[in-house]
Amino acid sequence: MINEIKKDAQTRMAKSIEALRHTLIKVRTGRASTALVEHLKVSYYGSDMPLSQVASVVVADARSLTITPWEKNMVGPVEKAILASDLGLTPNTAGTTIRLNLPALTEERRKELSKVVHGEGEDTKVAIRNIRRDANQQIKDLLKDKTITEDDVRRAEEEIQKLTDKSIKDVDDVVKAKEQELMAV
Repeated sequence: MINEIKKDAQTRMAKSIEALRHTLIKVRTGRASTALVEHLKVSYYGSDMPLSQVASVVVADARSLTITPWEKNMVGPVEKAILASDLGLTPNTAGTTIRLNLPALTEERRKELSKVVHGEGEDTKVAIRNIRRDANQQIKDLLKDKTITEDDVRRAEEEIQKLTDKSIKDVDDVVKAKEQELMAV
């Protein structure tokens, strides 16, 4: 029973870290990446579709993306989706090809994005600590039901704390790597 609780906590902590990685991909660094626009929704015949399902997105060079819709009539809706997004980018259209030029990040913008990255990291740490609290509560409930001993509880809580410490260190590593990526000129 204790092992199931530990496994569940470990799985949930790993998912939190993976969600953080996924979130940080969307934070714009000075380098072009298809992940910047993959989450955009485009109106496609009345329903919202991910950009990757209506167009091909290619990194043209370090500071620009090229988006080529598969249908000619989709150029307008793709442009609208980019303009409506929070990316702050203006699309340049030539025929059926949309080009996004990423300006170099200013020092001020880098610091703002660094704060965003830190905030996401802190939110993930809070989620991990909540998972630890839930697991410890489940273990204490087992003690109340007299299915385990107090020694088992102490050992299990120590192991869950080790899992928590490792997960928080992983979060710090992910945040630090993203910050270095942001600060690299």
